[in-house]
Amino acid sequence: MDNKELFSKIKEIISEDRIKQNEPMKNHTSIKIGGEAEFLVKISTIEELKKILELVKKQQIPFMIIGNGSNLLVADEGIKGIVAKLELKEIEINQLKEKIEIKVDSGVLLGFLAQKLLREEIAGFEELSGIPGTIGGATVMNAGAHGKEIKDILTEVTAMDYEGNIHKFSNEEAQFTYRHSKFSDGQFIILQVKLLLEKGNKVQIKEKMDEHAKYRKEKQPIEYPSAGSTFKRGTDFITAKLIDEAGLKGYSIGNAQISEKHAGFIINKGNATAKDVLDLAKYAQDKVFEKFEKKIELEIKILSN
Repeated sequence: MDNKELFSKIKEIISEDRIKQNEPMKNHTSIKIGGEAEFLVKISTIEELKKILELVKKQQIPFMIIGNGSNLLVADEGIKGIVAKLELKEIEINQLKEKIEIKVDSGVLLGFLAQKLLREEIAGFEELSGIPGTIGGATVMNAGAHGKEIKDILTEVTAMDYEGNIHKFSNEEAQFTYRHSKFSDGQFIILQVKLLLEKGNKVQIKEKMDEHAKYRKEKQPIEYPSAGSTFKRGTDFITAKLIDEAGLKGYSIGNAQISEKHAGFIINKGNATAKDVLDLAKYAQDKVFEKFEKKIELEIKILSN
């Protein structure tokens, strides 16, 4: 199927204003890097998602879902086929006996959710309020900060397989581990999650959120584009500390640099390429292994065909 024909097929499912052709993926990633997606579509209903899945299966078109692009590095050569952003954004709050259940669609940004919970005086989400992603993306990688992870407050995940069937998974069935879950291999598309939180004090919630935001501003290079923490924490070591002790803070390849503020971050100092970032990450991995005999793993997800 040629490009023109595929565009026509997508238009039968999704309105033209939510379809972009040859879209630079640097516009959709927090590190501001990435070649063009052949098609980028914004999906706003479960029905649209089902129809798109039918289309890609029938025509054997490459297909991938992204969230807010905050943990993503897209290859310089771009991505063939369809890249989809799932824009399901409903939030439902239900008072249970002791706790409060929050149903959150996968496209809701964590920062937006945190502000809504603050207004509703619901506590237990403050530690995650500064993570710059969607709840769907955060669930896939069991995102965490300040000693709390998504798994600590999540009770259920509703997801769709690539045949269009909907499944529900309990916390246990989601198989959460450090920066990983049952959904990390891309076999399911997260539609909604349920969180269990509790009533709190608005002033105290705001204080905690402000404290975590201050920490992030002081300790992390948020003034530069990045994909968040580049490397995973070690089982028996702090990765950023080893990179620092290997003398790599500030080291650059092209326009990619190991942050002088926090050695666990690779930042985009200008028009860095994905190759710059990957070469720099490999250099850091090699140097740390050479000096400490410790293997450090990437936390960021690489998107390529």
